[in-house]
Amino acid sequence: MGYRKVAIVGAGMTKFVRRAQETGKELSWQAAKMALDSCELTLDQVDCVTLGTAPDAFDGVHMKGEYLADGAGAWRKPYMRHYVGGGTGVFSPIHGWFHIASGMADIVLVVAEEKMSSCHPHPQGAFITIFDHTTEQPLKPNLIWIFALEMNRYMQTYGLSKKDIALVSVKNKKNAIDHPAAQVAEEITVDDVLNSETLAWPVNRLDISPASDGAAAIVLVSERVARRLTDKPVWIDGVGFSIDTAYWATRDLSYPNYVETAARMAYDMAGITEPSKQIHVAEPYDPFDYKELHHMEGLMLCPRGKAAQLTADGVTQRDGNMPICPSGGALGVGNPIAATGLMKVIEIFLQLRGDAGKRQVPGNPTCGLAQAWGDLMQMGTVVVMRS
Repeated sequence: MGYRKVAIVGAGMTKFVRRAQETGKELSWQAAKMALDSCELTLDQVDCVTLGTAPDAFDGVHMKGEYLADGAGAWRKPYMRHYVGGGTGVFSPIHGWFHIASGMADIVLVVAEEKMSSCHPHPQGAFITIFDHTTEQPLKPNLIWIFALEMNRYMQTYGLSKKDIALVSVKNKKNAIDHPAAQVAEEITVDDVLNSETLAWPVNRLDISPASDGAAAIVLVSERVARRLTDKPVWIDGVGFSIDTAYWATRDLSYPNYVETAARMAYDMAGITEPSKQIHVAEPYDPFDYKELHHMEGLMLCPRGKAAQLTADGVTQRDGNMPICPSGGALGVGNPIAATGLMKVIEIFLQLRGDAGKRQVPGNPTCGLAQAWGDLMQMGTVVVMRS
């Protein structure tokens, strides 16, 4: 194949909270230490560190990659920061995968961190700076009203109602009750979602994941090291990433082509020909409830426009035939942007090892995927994993 096999052997994450007392450095350190401790490695054994984190403005510092380096364990080690917005957390293991698959390293510590509460008055204030300064910034856009346009387009294209979509939020927030890192786990109803504050129609407050602080980390190793460290390695069998046009006004908002392109890349690499049958458990990115449905379709886990029906039928429940976001996802666990995607990778890691505790899906899954999405809503990142 031309590249070396890569395994995940350890993982750790902080609790996701609204206003962490810890600095971004300290959050990174906590997650990194937990990941190393979980596989009985020490920092001096790590060949290099890769770190994913979203806009510098979130942490309220310039050159955030350099700022976080020592906290993430990269003191006097090869180190690289990567960033693709909300897609960062799943690009993080891809980034680490390249280092090992290429032969450059045997042990890589992958860290993802976000401390959104440092951004005042709100992270949305940072987002306005990412849009085209001539054609878009004069409209003073924020992500919520752009997602409202996309959600509305998705609903109109497939004849969906807000009730159909609210079921995702109900499911994920309940799933998160069993996650020790969860920020907003709770039992809610569809009516609770529909009666929550309207932010930009058709988006209500409970359709959205919360701003959050937190960090996550995993340890990637070569096959030789994996065999020495554990009898339960989880292999990264496929990686995919894709970027679409940055102009959301000229894209088909009803379907995430960027996810399909990234998924096809990962599936080809992993030998996945029938995703809905070969993927046993999935963690698509769900910063908004409709995005879980959107992304299920982009991942080709179901036909276009059919994800809502699968959700209504209970297929995507933790004990369903296709468990989706058994962790509780961004909607339930919380959404510290880069750390969220890596949290999803960690969930699949735990599920495939049979170590997910109360969140464990039935049937001894052996193949799963994590997916994230970001930048100017046009970046797709996908990782396929097997036990």
